[in-house]
Amino acid sequence: MWRDWALVGVLVSLAVLEAALRTDFPWRWLWAAVVVGLVPAVLWRRTRPLLVLVVAFGVTGLVSLVTGHDRDEPHTAAFILILVYAVVRWGSGREAVLGLALVTGSAGLSMVLRDLPLVDAIGGLTVLFAATALGVAMRYRSRLRTRELDRVKLLERERLARDLHDTVAHHVSAIAIRAQAGLAVAQPDAATDALRLIEAEATRALTEMRAMVRVLRRGESVDLAPSPRIADLDQLAAAHRSGPAVEVGITGDLDGVHPSIDAAVYRLAQEAVTNAQRHARHATRIEVRVAADDTSVHLRVSDDGEGSAQTTPGYGLIGMFERVDLLGGTCAAGPGRDRGWTVTATLPRTGSAA
Repeated sequence: MWRDWALVGVLVSLAVLEAALRTDFPWRWLWAAVVVGLVPAVLWRRTRPLLVLVVAFGVTGLVSLVTGHDRDEPHTAAFILILVYAVVRWGSGREAVLGLALVTGSAGLSMVLRDLPLVDAIGGLTVLFAATALGVAMRYRSRLRTRELDRVKLLERERLARDLHDTVAHHVSAIAIRAQAGLAVAQPDAATDALRLIEAEATRALTEMRAMVRVLRRGESVDLAPSPRIADLDQLAAAHRSGPAVEVGITGDLDGVHPSIDAAVYRLAQEAVTNAQRHARHATRIEVRVAADDTSVHLRVSDDGEGSAQTTPGYGLIGMFERVDLLGGTCAAGPGRDRGWTVTATLPRTGSAA
């Protein structure tokens, strides 16, 4: 990264400048050469944090033995604190422990050999502790951010799975129903009408699938139709002209219903109607009832067929439950009192309960 190279340039310049200005500092050019030679190690502090820390401490320790432990080190040698921070920030757990052991042992040995005053020893340890604490804090912050990103990605995957099921799966189910109707009816006119509806549903399914693929693969912005609303529920009755009749009833004031709730109620009803069309045996009627009050929107979808005895929910019901739960509502599905299957859902009309 250009910032790393800029940091190297600044540190090298400071090392040369310090050697030129501190004329009373012995071995200043030797230390300047050592610092200039070690500074490029910061370029590998993210990928090889323990290695560069060991090399830096080993070389500076060797130079201290040559020049004498009673001699001070140049101020620019403090760049090693960057490597101390790096081994805690980017190193593995084992590398961080080994690096801290090396730093602590080397600092303690240096303080003993130099016979530093207690105040200077405490100051040096405080600086090392500050670099270590900063590395730990940034490491923890990075992990929290990674977990948050993973959580967001998981939620997005769940949302995409629900949308994929609610759109494409719905159209494919309608295609299967129309195909069955066309096969069951031997009249040419009815078969032609069923085939036309199959073609329309297949075209819509392919269009929506391609739009989703473009968004997921290339991140493109696509022009999508407005999200369906509760007021569009009458389209369900028109879309299912074969099979059980779909009766839609809407009561209450829908003005002010949050758009997410508006679209969710439609999708829930769409999924429930599709399930009834596919699984309710001998059903003649499917009722869709929506009632809105001051705080909530209530949905009830029921049929008069013979519901399946299967109790394990499929992906459709799981998606419905997840959608309602994310919006802060409640959802239930099960056999009706007399016969058939009933799906009920209650969602906050403001969409803020979640």
